[in-house]
Amino acid sequence: MAAGADITVPVRSWRAWLLPLAGRVEGLVLPVAALLAGFAAFALFLLLLGKSPVDFYALVYKAGFGSAFSWTNTLSRAAPLLFAALCVAIPARLGLVVIGGEGAIVLGGVMTGGLAAALAGWPAVLAMPVLAIMAAVAGGLWIGAVGAMRQWRGVNETIASLLMAYIAIALMNHLVEGPLRDPASLNKPSTASLIDNFRVGDLPGWQVHWGLAVAVVCCILAWVLIEWTTLGFAARIAGGNVRAAQVQGLPVGKLVIGFTALGGAFAGLAGYFEVSAVHGSANASLAAGYGYTGILVAFLARHNPLAIIPVALLLAGFEASSGLVQRRMDLPDATMLVLQGFVFVAILASETFTGRIDLIGWLTKGERT
Repeated sequence: MAAGADITVPVRSWRAWLLPLAGRVEGLVLPVAALLAGFAAFALFLLLLGKSPVDFYALVYKAGFGSAFSWTNTLSRAAPLLFAALCVAIPARLGLVVIGGEGAIVLGGVMTGGLAAALAGWPAVLAMPVLAIMAAVAGGLWIGAVGAMRQWRGVNETIASLLMAYIAIALMNHLVEGPLRDPASLNKPSTASLIDNFRVGDLPGWQVHWGLAVAVVCCILAWVLIEWTTLGFAARIAGGNVRAAQVQGLPVGKLVIGFTALGGAFAGLAGYFEVSAVHGSANASLAAGYGYTGILVAFLARHNPLAIIPVALLLAGFEASSGLVQRRMDLPDATMLVLQGFVFVAILASETFTGRIDLIGWLTKGERT
């Protein structure tokens, strides 16, 4: 080797072992920090109201996670949140912000309630898959239309999906109070109740319906699709740089419509399970806000389908504790929505730090001499 050559020798240390994980640390630290910041800001809000943040969070833990009954309530609420979060997370891999999953949920439920009466004579083993598939189709077509408008007409998908959610709720109200209304539903207009054979039961040994297990499986399959398939790879490229994807010959238009439709199909499944496992018929209770909470779940999970699972459980626990907090602390029913608002603002603020924390530079600082 020539004299005076610049020789650099890597010095191994404990930091070198962390280097492969450095790229993933930011994806964990920022959401957790945003969540804690939202909780802290809400604690200050409670102090201004003259309420104890310690008592509030203690009640949330007790009602959401403190007992077997609490866990049952939390897990039951987690199922629709998982589906709703997928409706946001899957299109997000293409750089799309779709926030209208509530519309797909209510239409999936209406499809289930309305079609069940027509299939009353069918055996359950055939009717139940048909109902689930048609609910997914209804949700997929509704959100897929958002992707089509975005691709073909340049309509902003965020505004379009939100407006279509309001249209879907109005359509649901029209159908359950008009053409699909069961005459026996006097105080609360509903479709005809599903026959017992069409109702989804509970998981063996649990008091939680099968929708939770299906939702977890869907999250795993969505992760496999995004991370381990050519379609997922193509979607990530298109989400990072549309022009580069087009130059490479990727079918960007088909990806946009297909991924939005897939997200809507998952939300439609949430409507199916809400009718077949919870309400027993389609009615105004379908518009419970799960689609909007799913937005928060997806953003907290940074659109990672696997991370959606624990985040949905956390927020489901907060939803399950709403009633107890309202009674014990004399707080309004919208208190949990205010908490979600604080957390969502903190998440949006945390996005400004994305890519600005040089973890790799810090880990490798002083590693070469």
